[in-house]
Amino acid sequence: MTIQLPDTSGTLRTYEPRIEPLALTPGAPLASRTVFSAAHVVADPFADVSPDSAAAVDWDATLAFRRHLWSHGLGVAEAMDTAQRGMGLDWAGAAELIRRSAAEAKAVGGRIACGVGTDQLTAGTLAEVRSAYEEQLALVEASGAQAILMASRALAAAARGPEDYVEVYGHLLRQASEPVVLHWLGPMFDPALEGYWGSADLDAATDTFLEVIAAHPDKVDGIKVSLLEAQREIDIRRRLPQGVRCYTGDDFNYPELIAGDEQGFSHALLGIFDPLGPLAAEAVRVLDTGDTAGFRALLDPTVELSRYLFQAPTRFYKTGVVFLAWLAGHQSHFTMVGGLQSARSLPHFARAYELADGLGLFPDPKLAEERMKNLLALYGVTQ
Repeated sequence: MTIQLPDTSGTLRTYEPRIEPLALTPGAPLASRTVFSAAHVVADPFADVSPDSAAAVDWDATLAFRRHLWSHGLGVAEAMDTAQRGMGLDWAGAAELIRRSAAEAKAVGGRIACGVGTDQLTAGTLAEVRSAYEEQLALVEASGAQAILMASRALAAAARGPEDYVEVYGHLLRQASEPVVLHWLGPMFDPALEGYWGSADLDAATDTFLEVIAAHPDKVDGIKVSLLEAQREIDIRRRLPQGVRCYTGDDFNYPELIAGDEQGFSHALLGIFDPLGPLAAEAVRVLDTGDTAGFRALLDPTVELSRYLFQAPTRFYKTGVVFLAWLAGHQSHFTMVGGLQSARSLPHFARAYELADGLGLFPDPKLAEERMKNLLALYGVTQ
């Protein structure tokens, strides 16, 4: 069987889908690396909503996907940007997501860390930013989850310079009951975060970031760096206080960063591990045996798909992630909160399907092919 796929020139080309998926089953817990998948949310396709409405979430399907990730030994990074935080999912929806997912994690013994931000605010004073962070930190800690202090649009707007970041983050870290993960999300993921840590100069911003960590090393479990610059992450990793981990958030260069070098390695907290979850877990199990070459042989071929999904405008990578979850059978529809399913083009979907199918990511390749053909038909492409 073949399928006709459109390319960016408007031409149809013939693709022959694979017949068998990769044989990936849950295995031993991961040992050498701590690995989180930032997980997407599943929209309720029957809710009568508009792009301006509060998110309507299919809680059963959303939690089922988290159980899928946990079953493969991955941790879940909850209510992050992959879950459309600030792009369809408001704070009320995120708070409910955190409560439900944390309870589910406790029930099944899964590891979970949850995003703490300030999305109750669109703008505010530094005092209001601190208060918003505190409210969210209290909820995450009460749920029993680890906290991830996310970058704040409101703080980026209110801060007058590096000293304001040092003050706000220091205040929060002193309050945290357990060590947190600090998340530096670059402007390619959210343009409102340009100049974070008080400077558009990344060297100066890095110095402020490290100053915050150095002042509170006992309250920082690790950092997540999402700048899509491998060498900068390596440089930051080498400057961290002893005991503070680096969780790569680099969806372009993750295999080499997780594999590491003679001076260290990165753990992982990645949006691309939403569609790659089982394969990523299998690769880390190979790494656990000391087989770095085998790890790279499994994970390196996935980079082309990841770079494709995360191409500019990078913030719309969530559309590709949910699209692949639908093709893989993790949800019954391709609908997203905020109507974000419209954020990528048909040729983009076609190439994402082809790359994912070539990797064997679909548990049922026939189902994925049928769903791809249904989508093509909606766009007027006949087979």
